[in-house]
Amino acid sequence: MRYERRSVALLVALVSALACTPADQPPPSTGPTAAALSDARAGAAGIGDADFPNDGNGGYDVAHYGISIDYTPADKRLSGITTITAAATQDLSSFNLDLTGYDVSGVTVDDEAATFSRQGQELTVRPARPIADDDRFTVRVSYAGTPQPVRNSANLGTYGFIPTRDGAFVTAEPNGAKTWFPSNDHPADKATFDFAITVPAGLTALANGELAGRPTTASGRTTWRWREKQPMATYLATATLGTFELREGRTAAGIPLLAAVDPAFRSSLDKVYTVSGEVTDYWATVFGPYPFGSTGGVVDDFATGYALENQTKPMYGGFAPDEAIIAHELAHQWFGDSLSIRRWKDLWLNEGFATYAEWLWAEHKGKGTAEATFQRNLARPADDPIWAYPPGRAKPDDLFNQSVYTRGAMALHALRKAVGDDTFFKLLRAWTAEHRYSNVTTEQFVALAEKMSGKDLGPLFDAWLHEPRRPA
Repeated sequence: MRYERRSVALLVALVSALACTPADQPPPSTGPTAAALSDARAGAAGIGDADFPNDGNGGYDVAHYGISIDYTPADKRLSGITTITAAATQDLSSFNLDLTGYDVSGVTVDDEAATFSRQGQELTVRPARPIADDDRFTVRVSYAGTPQPVRNSANLGTYGFIPTRDGAFVTAEPNGAKTWFPSNDHPADKATFDFAITVPAGLTALANGELAGRPTTASGRTTWRWREKQPMATYLATATLGTFELREGRTAAGIPLLAAVDPAFRSSLDKVYTVSGEVTDYWATVFGPYPFGSTGGVVDDFATGYALENQTKPMYGGFAPDEAIIAHELAHQWFGDSLSIRRWKDLWLNEGFATYAEWLWAEHKGKGTAEATFQRNLARPADDPIWAYPPGRAKPDDLFNQSVYTRGAMALHALRKAVGDDTFFKLLRAWTAEHRYSNVTTEQFVALAEKMSGKDLGPLFDAWLHEPRRPA
């Protein structure tokens, strides 16, 4: 994920807001529908990630989000209608969606009005009739209000839907999707997306995937429609908008390419465009075919001090990225975006891989070897904090610790040394191919590495990922 320009650890926090069920709900029914509902069960309030028990929800799997929002920067007001297509994974009498803030004016399930209630980040929906296990259903939520991004009191910074001077900057890792649309807000439940973003005429609205038709303008407002056809984790969804200068084209290998920069960073436009295309094409030779329909990058004039690998459109907050950062964020299109973690504790599978990609990019450009970078880090003293934090178990209160990035990358280099270059690079391509568009765990990666190398790699991975000390 997030590439910090500062060397800081990051702490997860949640924003919660309280809303109420309409006071004029009808009394409980005693008919057949009520009996059927009583036989069903409420979906869990969390998806089952023990480190983040309130993130995501149980009882269903989302297939698609249709997100329609109207946003005016002058008053920072957002009105939205999100339509969710899902399949039940159990009999459901009710289920939750994640949403913070906003007044919810109505919810329907399969076009029938549903009752709903709010508590913290949970929007609990009770359909008019039960949903059976395996049934597909459609939820439509209408809501409006002022976006409230997550403002972390420690060192994570601000994330989610962030109002800016001329629009909004949207980066949602780890759990900020709920600040702008109702969702199953956890990477374990990926879905496809359609976006319709309406803004004052003259502004550009950027989202994931590719444009689904030309922008349309009426009554001084323009609607931009984007479509991401490949499954995506909710934290990677973006609706960044404002004044941007654009450059469009294709990489040398033919992948559609879009670079967008705030006018304050217009001097970086050509570099973001050119380097993003070069990096994307090179990673396709190392990691396997590019998994999405387009590539590029966005630089906004909002000083977050970090970048995020939003699917197809990495975001750079308030700085012109150098080649290493671009290489990092675009490597995430494979490691983190196409292959997404099932639980946050395995975050090294995103950040260790993307950090190691920086070392591989430097190697490719003749600016130093991965071995040299590995040895420099290995020379850190035994009391360096990086050794006390085992990166294979990312901590919920320090999720983006430097160890997850650097020591995670070192684990990969140690693996490369142990199995040899030929097996190592075949392993990377096999890993991305076997789990394309799905969710992964550390155990799966270790098993594949052992299968392809024919070696017992347990001691190596234990030393680098799980021991609170510097490996020998």
